[in-house]
Amino acid sequence: MQHTTLLPAARTKILGRWGLLKDIRKNPWLYIMLTPVLLYFTVFNYYPMYGALIAFKDFSPRLGIMGSPWVGWEHFESFFQGIYFWRVIKNTLLISFYELVFGFPAPLILALLLNEVRKTVFKRTVQTLTYMPHFISLVVVCGIIKEFTMSDGIINDLLSFFGWERVSLLLESEYFRTIFISSGIWQNIGWGTIIYLAALSGIDQEQYEAARMDGASRWKQMHHVTLPGILPTIIILFILEMGRIMNVGGEKIILLYNPSIYDTADVISSYVYRMGLQEFDYSFGSAVGLFNSAINFTLVICSNWLSRKMNNTSLW
Repeated sequence: MQHTTLLPAARTKILGRWGLLKDIRKNPWLYIMLTPVLLYFTVFNYYPMYGALIAFKDFSPRLGIMGSPWVGWEHFESFFQGIYFWRVIKNTLLISFYELVFGFPAPLILALLLNEVRKTVFKRTVQTLTYMPHFISLVVVCGIIKEFTMSDGIINDLLSFFGWERVSLLLESEYFRTIFISSGIWQNIGWGTIIYLAALSGIDQEQYEAARMDGASRWKQMHHVTLPGILPTIIILFILEMGRIMNVGGEKIILLYNPSIYDTADVISSYVYRMGLQEFDYSFGSAVGLFNSAINFTLVICSNWLSRKMNNTSLW
């Protein structure tokens, strides 16, 4: 019985390898073009995973990764029991939640609005103006935000015109999340519409004609034709967004925050930066980063499974 179960499996494995070799011989240039991509991900994505071992060691650059002594789960326990654990978790989840609520639908709403515009010149102008901030360096964007939110910046000029007191907004913790989310929407809303507009262009126009013949208004056409037509795209992008829910833009936060607003601005990414690079506690920072990656991986798996069960749409 054991041989009868092993032989078909071995045969399938051999046939699979032969089929791959046959496909390589049939399409050699496709695999040659694929080689640089595979090399890139191998060198920059998979090979560095070897360094995750330092999360379980008391890493010393002098001893190296393999020479450093094992400490097991010590760094994870230190993080979970640390005084900053709940603060960074709360800030990360809150900012991610606000990005999902306000940032994720923004490109979709803009794409739906642009899809209803019939003036080509106006449509192209709006697209160009909303795309442009995405290509500005993040360092420059953060510099602009700092200038605008200073006590004598343009935002305070507008607020003081309506009777508000001048205040440096990036020194007040209660304003940080609003500044972070709104500036992120401004920078990425146009770029995010590209995928949605491409999906909208693939909807069969006969469906709109049939809806108009049935007396459907523009709003009902959007509700019954447009949204169902791009629903798979929305679901796929949402699953990808769930995989980044714990990876709040650490670079942007590091460029914007300061010790006076740590209570609302400090997230896992910035905490890893401070502990791992500024305080040279490489093992502890690696442990926190590994914990963060594990949570993101779990969220992707769960959201993909849930989407496949509910809508038969998933990444795999």
